[in-house]
Amino acid sequence: MTWAAVLTLGVGTYLLRLVGIVLRDRMSVPERVERYLDLGATALLVAVVATAALTEGGGFAGWARPAGVLVGAVAAWRRVPFVLVVVLAAATTAGLRMFGVP
Repeated sequence: MTWAAVLTLGVGTYLLRLVGIVLRDRMSVPERVERYLDLGATALLVAVVATAALTEGGGFAGWARPAGVLVGAVAAWRRVPFVLVVVLAAATTAGLRMFGVP
């Protein structure tokens, strides 16, 4: 990636954040639209997590990585401290791979 692309993305990100702050008081969004935006952001996050957890090099990543992600998700849902969530997910994945699960 070139420096021009990095700077363009950085400036664009900054401007999007600034627009949100500036327009917050000038624009009112219906509650229904806010709910849809929240759902859309959640769906996008789930899609990114699923893609990262299930694929590697254009193919299926095996069962160890999704199992680790699942353990991490359950631990986060149960409000386990973040460091422990990461350790549990990594240990699950590493343990399964140690026993030969791809």
